[in-house]
Amino acid sequence: MSGGGSVVSVPVFAGVLCAGAAAWALAGGDQAARRARVVLAGGGPAVSTGPVRWERLVIGVRVRAARWREWGCLGVGLVVALAGGSVIPVVLGAAAVPLVRRWLRVRERERARTARAAEVVALCGAAVGELRAGAQPGQALTAAIRRTAAGPGGPGAAEAGVLAAAAFGGDVPGALRLAAGEPGAEGLAGMAACWRVSVDGGAGLAAGLDRLEGALRAERDRQESLRAQLAGARSTAVVLALLPLVGLLIGTGLGADPLRVLLHTPMGWGCLLGGGVLEALGLLWCRRIVRAGER
Repeated sequence: MSGGGSVVSVPVFAGVLCAGAAAWALAGGDQAARRARVVLAGGGPAVSTGPVRWERLVIGVRVRAARWREWGCLGVGLVVALAGGSVIPVVLGAAAVPLVRRWLRVRERERARTARAAEVVALCGAAVGELRAGAQPGQALTAAIRRTAAGPGGPGAAEAGVLAAAAFGGDVPGALRLAAGEPGAEGLAGMAACWRVSVDGGAGLAAGLDRLEGALRAERDRQESLRAQLAGARSTAVVLALLPLVGLLIGTGLGADPLRVLLHTPMGWGCLLGGGVLEALGLLWCRRIVRAGER
């Protein structure tokens, strides 16, 4: 009996380790990739191929990691199914794949929003540098956009519209306000106001953009400080979500065989259903608390 319990505990322990690694990666393991992307994307002009090549590599790694995270819950379900002799974990793991995919897409949009906000701050700083170097407003904005939009795909559709307006004497404030509609690019509306007042009214554009950059940078620092303060709450929620798996591991180690009870008895099915509902409600509650703190 003890030999069978030790044999069963090995796959369960492996499943718990896989779940813990997946939760760590979902909670913040991609911060290094995000920092690498920001550092590599912020350097050099668009004609430099080194940062672009490295950024493509980082993005490719992130895409593959996201796919592994999506299907990681199914892999854990297969391990638990082999350990417990039931198809219920496989079904639950397959049902969790679209939920994890949706959650990862939300996180990806948040990362894109943060990166775009950082690009707006860099755009203001680059434009100020070009203006103080003696460039005309249109030339300064064109050079600043080409310096800050040095990603693998080049500038996006909104940035391309601003670039065309600046290069060919179009409606630059209108193009900037249009580009400000994208998530994270709200600071471009302030840049459009500075352009309208300074270029059309004859005031100093460099001074206005300098003050705008300082305000946007301060706002970004406040948001980063808030995220750092809420990181502890998110980590606590992840740890609490993993506690049932730790309980299964402890029960298996003690020879209680909790997987057989949960997966092969009506009482176990009821406990599994109730525990899953309570787990989901707890995660939603923690998410609501974090969202309230962010607001």
